[in-house]
Amino acid sequence: MTHLSVTIITFNEERNIGRCLASVQGVADEVVVVDSLSTDNTRNICAGYGVRFIEQAFLGYVEQKNYAIDQASHEMILSLDADEALDETLRAEILRIKNEGFTAADGYTMNRCTNYCGHWIRHGTWYPDRKLRIFHRRKGRFTGVNPHDYVALEGGGSLLRLKGEILHYSYYNYGEHIAQLNKFTTIQASAMHQQGKKASLAKLLLSPLAAFVSGYIFRRGFLDGIDGLMIARSVSYQTFAKYAKLRQIWRQSGR
Repeated sequence: MTHLSVTIITFNEERNIGRCLASVQGVADEVVVVDSLSTDNTRNICAGYGVRFIEQAFLGYVEQKNYAIDQASHEMILSLDADEALDETLRAEILRIKNEGFTAADGYTMNRCTNYCGHWIRHGTWYPDRKLRIFHRRKGRFTGVNPHDYVALEGGGSLLRLKGEILHYSYYNYGEHIAQLNKFTTIQASAMHQQGKKASLAKLLLSPLAAFVSGYIFRRGFLDGIDGLMIARSVSYQTFAKYAKLRQIWRQSGR
């Protein structure tokens, strides 16, 4: 059996972190929580589960998650967000491949199912939302444009899809979602500007429409009812807002 480290980053996650930690009991040989100086009860909840709790001022989503990996003791990593949990099928799958020594692949993917305002989303751009979350620490690192991070394997590597799902408890109400959209699009625009990316007028106008049609029509987001409509509209708005903010940054920089 190969040992497994679970890494999680947190900031004021008292309503979510207990559920996440409970789901990895019996699966993880070590849990590393890197906390961005929470002011709520996150630390005390983590102490109840015996995790290794490390305080680190927030470095950025990609950077913070890679920092957490660097603190782990074991070679195999399972990276989770604080608002995620393993379902029972996925727990059993992880235990199976762990007992086999993680020899079947370089990385392991699984579906993620999101709970949005109390309802599970099974269509649209949010499902199946496949994630690579188990990998060898010397082969996988987080990358992407903040705040949207993902794991990439060095040289490609072999992947195996596991049964079961990561359960993602996202937003508890529409107000939370709207507030997060504003926060995330500001981060995205800044990150794209730093990379020298620009947004043409055509991209500003057409990309949001394409995002809505893709999620709501072609990927059948309409089957999730009003929540599917809200998600499709939010994805469209997020696409518009990040490009609008990016154009504004370039105008303000005088270029």
